[in-house]
Amino acid sequence: MFRTFTLAAAAAALAGGAAAQPVTPYSSAAAQQQAMRAGAVTSEQLVRLSLDRIAQIDKAGPKLNSVLAINPHVMADARKVDAERRAGRVRGPLHGVPVLLKDNIESWDGTATTAGSLALLDNVPQRDAPVVRRLTDAGAVILGKTNLSEWANFRSTRSISGWSAVGGLVRNPYSLDRTACGSSSGSGVAVAAGLAAIAIGTETDGSVTCPAAMNGVVGLKPTVGLVSRTFIVPISPEQDTAGPMTRTVADAAAVLTVIAGTDPADPATAEADKRRTDYVAALDANSLKGARIGVLRNLAGRHPDTDAVYEKALAAMREAGAVLVDVKGPEDSVLAQVGAAEGDTLRAEFKAALDAYLASTPEAVKTRSLEALIAFNSAEPRETPLFGQEIFEQSAKAPALTDPAYRKQRADAKTLAAQTLDRLMREAGVEVLVSPSGGPASIVDPVNGSRFFGSPSSLPAVSGYPHLTVPMGYVRGLPVGISFIGPAWSEARLLSLGHAFELATEARRPPEFLPSVNARPEVARAYDPR
Repeated sequence: MFRTFTLAAAAAALAGGAAAQPVTPYSSAAAQQQAMRAGAVTSEQLVRLSLDRIAQIDKAGPKLNSVLAINPHVMADARKVDAERRAGRVRGPLHGVPVLLKDNIESWDGTATTAGSLALLDNVPQRDAPVVRRLTDAGAVILGKTNLSEWANFRSTRSISGWSAVGGLVRNPYSLDRTACGSSSGSGVAVAAGLAAIAIGTETDGSVTCPAAMNGVVGLKPTVGLVSRTFIVPISPEQDTAGPMTRTVADAAAVLTVIAGTDPADPATAEADKRRTDYVAALDANSLKGARIGVLRNLAGRHPDTDAVYEKALAAMREAGAVLVDVKGPEDSVLAQVGAAEGDTLRAEFKAALDAYLASTPEAVKTRSLEALIAFNSAEPRETPLFGQEIFEQSAKAPALTDPAYRKQRADAKTLAAQTLDRLMREAGVEVLVSPSGGPASIVDPVNGSRFFGSPSSLPAVSGYPHLTVPMGYVRGLPVGISFIGPAWSEARLLSLGHAFELATEARRPPEFLPSVNARPEVARAYDPR
């Protein structure tokens, strides 16, 4: 069905003399918008194509499990924006583009907001999160909700990324037996697999950037306070943020331009209106020329193949004119100190924030506190077949947010993280830092757990600084990303540099939906050479 439509779209574009390219499952949102402007495709047709692909790829076929729910009136929403276009009203570059939401973000469309938990199956809100309202006000069409690591990976120290009791395991489309990372697993996989050009994820520490990198897409964790968190199931008001997950940096810039802004209900966003800009207009294909970039190598040696891909990425930046400066650090002792404080403080913040959120949910939701959730999980075997709820239990015993020791620990950790990043950039005389976003995806192993090759996510997460990941290459067919980290409110520069890198390398390629890396010809031949 997709091939038939692609040919029809091409014919329609040619008949109208338009320059629009045929729409494919991997077309960017910008290309979809161009095709709609040319009359080659409608929003209704784009939605139908996404629904067909979800049925074929996500629910059948490879069975990715990345989409939890479909907006029941998505077709009506698409027809509405199509009618607006015919009447001459186009609200912007997202007008008519289908968008998926991580299922911890509330949308007033009849779908539940579950955070992946059976306890929230009745959490069907009659309110939109401001981030959703900004998208729909810009003409985007909410397609549905994506699966996630349950409770955004904040239930157990032994959790399996991408698993939820509501949706099961999200599978990596590059190798179905490998982790999709998390917690925005479904959002990353859905974009990678061509189910939608745009998804919204959320991050407290690594939950946008890790699944983006491991699924070969772009992911941006904005500065905390640039995007509203109201009506998003929380972990921490100190670190939580929503962010775009897309196949191109330009699409991420377009989404951020729409969703950034002040929300009176979220005090952290007080500066957002002053800080936000047109991130698409700020993109410059030549921005690497003359840019001073700090090169982090503290993850070197953990995965030599990733190191090799990183060196090629750095060479591409040099060729594009970047001035690369090796940066020593961050020190392991600093990372350990920040990590320990983060673990303690997040538990206190989670308890307070979650209790407040649950108290605001519809009356049909019966688990209205963390203590009630712990009891629910203990009584519901479908919640704990693979791992428990140690983080829940530890959080229930955490101190109140008024506790002086907690307040000092949080302030010290945030200051240390920010000062460390600031110092690394200042001493090297650079404007941003780059690092591998991590290693390739490990095999999902419910017995021994997954291997983890490290990540640069904690310092920007605890400091609240922005963190962008862009595809940089592949290891045995598995994607690896490169991270761009800058000071607070530096999204425009990060996106511009990431855009230039993306254009210089053209690293991203679509997934093959292989059952395993073992099925790759070069691996299979090595396993059985005779």
